[in-house]
Amino acid sequence: MLWIINGKRLKNIMLIIIAAFFAALILFVQKQDTDVFTPIKQPGALSKVMTNQKHLSLTFDINWGDQQIPLILKTLNEEHVKATFFVSGEWAERHPNIVRGILRGGHEIESHGMRHEDYTQLDAQRVRSDILFGREAIYKSGGERPDMIRPPFGKLNKEALKTATDLQQQVVLWSVNPQDETNPGYKTIVSRVLEHAGKGDIIKLHASDAAKGTDRALPLIIRELENRGYTFVTLKSLISDTQSKSNQMN
Repeated sequence: MLWIINGKRLKNIMLIIIAAFFAALILFVQKQDTDVFTPIKQPGALSKVMTNQKHLSLTFDINWGDQQIPLILKTLNEEHVKATFFVSGEWAERHPNIVRGILRGGHEIESHGMRHEDYTQLDAQRVRSDILFGREAIYKSGGERPDMIRPPFGKLNKEALKTATDLQQQVVLWSVNPQDETNPGYKTIVSRVLEHAGKGDIIKLHASDAAKGTDRALPLIIRELENRGYTFVTLKSLISDTQSKSNQMN
């Protein structure tokens, strides 16, 4: 009887040791993920990067459609420009081949949430779920988990920002927005970007089918800004060696 009791105790001790090992392993992996990408030291929504270099980033939101994205990818390839795409989890699930194609082209894939819902209208738990589900859907579609998130509609409050930060997701907004999704015409889109774009700017465009003029505006934007001496880099490249500027939410 004594041997049986000791055996049970030994089994319990072994289970505790195994559980502790896996807990330590999870913490180790999480720390590695955090160390790989730590773009800013202070909490906030990133809108622009302060840099002396003539670098800026093209970013594209996409939540719907598959007709405009091939045109945009074709232009980026022809112009030898890398960009950052913020895709919703639902869109990634519907278009895994496009997601993988974006990654193969050397572009970045980041999160636009799962269901493209206004985070300011959701409680913290629902925001958390949307971020996590979106992150995993993008991972399953493309094989890479996003480190950054652009909140749907660009809407954010203190609670949503804290939730994203707690999940180690860098919130990204923009500093140049030509509102191409309103279809003002490709010439207007070009004019609005060229008027405001400068060092460290994050340009927000759309790759959804609702934005009809973006594909025509894109090569004109790229060529003119390059003529002005600017270089387009991915968002992580823009952030990596510079001091980031964040919108603080008090």
